[in-house]
Amino acid sequence: MKKVLLIIGTVVVLIGVTVYADRATRVSVKSKGAKLGDAYAAIGKPEPEVTFTNLEGENVPLSRYKGKVVLVNFWATWCEPCQVEIPWLIDMQQKYASKGFTVLGVDVDDESNKTVSAYADKERFNVNGQNLPMNYPVLRGDDAVADKFGGLLGYPTTFVISRDGKIVKKVQGLIDLEEISKAIESLL
Repeated sequence: MKKVLLIIGTVVVLIGVTVYADRATRVSVKSKGAKLGDAYAAIGKPEPEVTFTNLEGENVPLSRYKGKVVLVNFWATWCEPCQVEIPWLIDMQQKYASKGFTVLGVDVDDESNKTVSAYADKERFNVNGQNLPMNYPVLRGDDAVADKFGGLLGYPTTFVISRDGKIVKKVQGLIDLEEISKAIESLL
């Protein structure tokens, strides 16, 4: 009987931890037009007119990348699924940059630029057996920027933008590497 109660108690605790973790990693939708069911509402729309800041504090408009295939990845230094994706993004940047592609890593931490810059400079990621740094622009975003993309429900959230500036794919959560690679290759 004690074993059954222990198992039930463990299950209840795990469910509670899962619910807490889910709530802690979600971002509230502040846009009046955005609803939870609008996960793919951005697809087919023009890229938003947004300006990020780089880690030196300079403005970087998204329009600067017009004519390229752009993967905009909203992430945070504390986000474990984001850490899983970073080596894939580094690899994509290496493979496709010469074909007119770029990854934009949009950090949404509440930390300072100095903290995020130190993270980007210090961290190395295993990419095909090599320990490599992030090789794509790391920019900063906030709720206002996220709202222009239709709001974010959590991290990571990724958008693929075609050369003509249309959002063609949105992925909430961990990307499927094969699927996103095929999408990018079809646009190059």
